[in-house]
Amino acid sequence: MWWKNNIVYQIYPRSFQDSNNDGIGDIPGIISRLDEIKALGAGIIWLSPVYKSPDADNGYDISDYYDINPKFGKMADMEKLFAEAKKRNIKIIMDLVINHTSDEHEWFKKSRDPKSPYRDYYIWRPGKKDKRGRKLPPNNWRGFFMGETWEYDSQSGEYYLHLFDKKQPDLNYKNPKVIEEVKKILRFWLEKGAGGFRCDVINIIYKTSLDDGKKSVSVQGLEHYKSQEGNHAVLKELRRDVLDKYDCFTVGETVFVGLEEAKLLCDESRKELNMVFFFDHLEIDRRVARYIPKKFRASKLLEVMTKWQQSLDWCALYLENHDQPRIVSHFGAAEKDKKYLQTSAKMIAMFQMTLRGTPFVYQGQEIGMTNFDFTGFDQLNDVESSSLNKLMQKFCIPKFLRWKWIKESSRDNARTPFQWDGGENAGFTKGSPWLGINSNYKQINYSSQKNDPESVLSFYKKMIVLRKQSKCLIHGEFVPVYADNRLMIYQRRLDGDVFTVALNFSSNTVKIPQKYAALLKGACVISVSDKNINQNLQPWDGLLVKNN
Repeated sequence: MWWKNNIVYQIYPRSFQDSNNDGIGDIPGIISRLDEIKALGAGIIWLSPVYKSPDADNGYDISDYYDINPKFGKMADMEKLFAEAKKRNIKIIMDLVINHTSDEHEWFKKSRDPKSPYRDYYIWRPGKKDKRGRKLPPNNWRGFFMGETWEYDSQSGEYYLHLFDKKQPDLNYKNPKVIEEVKKILRFWLEKGAGGFRCDVINIIYKTSLDDGKKSVSVQGLEHYKSQEGNHAVLKELRRDVLDKYDCFTVGETVFVGLEEAKLLCDESRKELNMVFFFDHLEIDRRVARYIPKKFRASKLLEVMTKWQQSLDWCALYLENHDQPRIVSHFGAAEKDKKYLQTSAKMIAMFQMTLRGTPFVYQGQEIGMTNFDFTGFDQLNDVESSSLNKLMQKFCIPKFLRWKWIKESSRDNARTPFQWDGGENAGFTKGSPWLGINSNYKQINYSSQKNDPESVLSFYKKMIVLRKQSKCLIHGEFVPVYADNRLMIYQRRLDGDVFTVALNFSSNTVKIPQKYAALLKGACVISVSDKNINQNLQPWDGLLVKNN
């Protein structure tokens, strides 16, 4: 399976490369940078949504699945991207957003007429009344953007369901016609040349009931739609009728997914998805999802990774994406001790590239891009951050604390433009960028790292080459060895080959316990610092040793 032996590179189009200087990245800009992606060693591109959209949620509100957002180009540009990527042996997977559409999609606009055949494409319901006769929504569910999930439509005289923004009405998967529409969308893009799909919030598309949710649940109502049996049935049907007829793969973004749920979604014998994204590993130092921090412990990270590495048939390996803070600002030294920023970025690369599964590298991760240096709420573009701020205000959380948490967790951290060089607007655009550019772009940029053998970029390239040359690093068994608050040691084993990995997640030198020191005396394949450890691991150092 070609997707098991490859590296995926995620592109967030509006922030990657602007070709026409309107301040927004576009498809021709992506085409102009395909050689850089090839040089990194990636053979797959995951393209965040480029479909026609009013951009209420930066493209995750689709108004036409068969057309391209004019901000990004034309269908001819997309067809050229497929062709140019194919010349470089790069596959492209599309972002499939089918839990909801935009409220500006033709289906929804027609569905507002109660007599329309499109009415049942969405979930419309009359409201309720309380004891005083006041109008209430159909149930008490709360949304993923911390707000209401029902919007009253005066034209229809009813409410429609939206688990996300009110401009993102949920589709009704109890209607077979909706499933047939999705099949048409899949076929359209697979025929265009897509190599598969990243499936957005794919385990919540089927709503079993619309009963009130338990108030004790973190997202009220979740128990009525998360990983339902109907959801599995829809995925099996899409796989059977469309996906299995093409040489493609699917990876699902799964909301609040547990291990047993994940197994049901991506166990190959069930024929639903090929892989799923889980979130546990990025929340080991967070109290509430990614919003409220707590102390990082390497032992907890190893525990979580061991659970997933040893339990799933195949893992989707990611540390960053368009919804997560930059990993060097999260697990690394960017916010702790900036002199080790580059070293910690390399150590994190070693961590990701020595796990079992398919690695997903997010644009800018390979050069060690950091969280944005926000100075105030007015610099935020993210609708989720705005909703979170309003919710915190209702709970009387002080402004300084709201700002601290949102600054660290905002999705805008990963959405700032790619830092190509030290020139105007980091080489992203000659216009006014749609989102602010980090002021450290003169120090952290692709151009300055391209020919530097000691750079973060060069280290990523080395790790990708090493990985591709080793069946053990790709497919081998994952074996935990030791971890404490700062140090992590694990092994990869396959057919007599054994690799030991030691990682120091701190700004202090750590001593390797005597019991495990012998494991690191084998042939050193690569290290972050290139220093002899002498039973010590330097700050933010990583070591990959072959033991046989």
